[in-house]
Amino acid sequence: MRLAILDHGHRRRAKAFFTLTSLRSHVDSPDIVKTLLYRPDFFARPLLELTADAMRGPSYWTAAEREFLAMSTAQWHECPFCFDTHAEIVRIAAHGEIDPDDAGSARPEVRRIREFLDALNRDPGHAEAVNLPGQAVREALRVQLVWNVVNRLANAFGFVLRDGQLHSGTRALHRFGYRFPGFLLAGGDRTKHGDAVADLRHAVLEAPATTDPALRRAAANGTAVPELWRTFVETVRDASYKVTDEDIARLKAAGQTEDQIFEVTVATAVGAALRVFDAGQEAVRDKTPS
Repeated sequence: MRLAILDHGHRRRAKAFFTLTSLRSHVDSPDIVKTLLYRPDFFARPLLELTADAMRGPSYWTAAEREFLAMSTAQWHECPFCFDTHAEIVRIAAHGEIDPDDAGSARPEVRRIREFLDALNRDPGHAEAVNLPGQAVREALRVQLVWNVVNRLANAFGFVLRDGQLHSGTRALHRFGYRFPGFLLAGGDRTKHGDAVADLRHAVLEAPATTDPALRRAAANGTAVPELWRTFVETVRDASYKVTDEDIARLKAAGQTEDQIFEVTVATAVGAALRVFDAGQEAVRDKTPS
């Protein structure tokens, strides 16, 4: 990955977990797992709480349909790592109900919510009504929130699928429902600020970390971003697939540590995803049948 800390900077318990799982599966831990288990108290713990519920909790949408929506989000962000991963999990979870290679195989409700979510990503301020129950839309918005964050991070940090990971990693994610052993996520403040979305917002944008919360909020909001960070933040927010090794190298050459780059990238991704999520919530309140 583009940040060495995401490959080698983990706590001992995470390194032991990587070693154990690699011995059992005969493949290295995927980049997404390494990223989530690097400083999980900063953002991954609330993100994973949100993810487990959004992807495998009770829902109007089946597990395969939620994976299909995640795959569609990856397509929107032009993230090959995420697209291939979710397409494979659709195949595992669907049992024939939906074909990841044929969008027309999805039931009409899935096609309608996909169009709504794509429209939100294109223009969060002008979402049109969708003829679906409000709770179903809210559940789909949480799916999109998770993957709008993860896709940006995958692109920015340079996630790559290596030999064997697609088979072993996807089956592990599906089998365990996006849950990790609690000891891997231990540490840090566990104060609750509402639901998992509020906890994620606080952890990334307000809680103490290496960078000043004001910088993280600026990156998340896209306003008053210091000149040093401006181009990078805009790229992560608007076209994360365009982030390059040179973008990271430029920030390092300017004196920014990998932890600072990590935090600002996460804040940018979370802020952009929350903007779409909040707009979708408004659309549900204003335009969608309850």
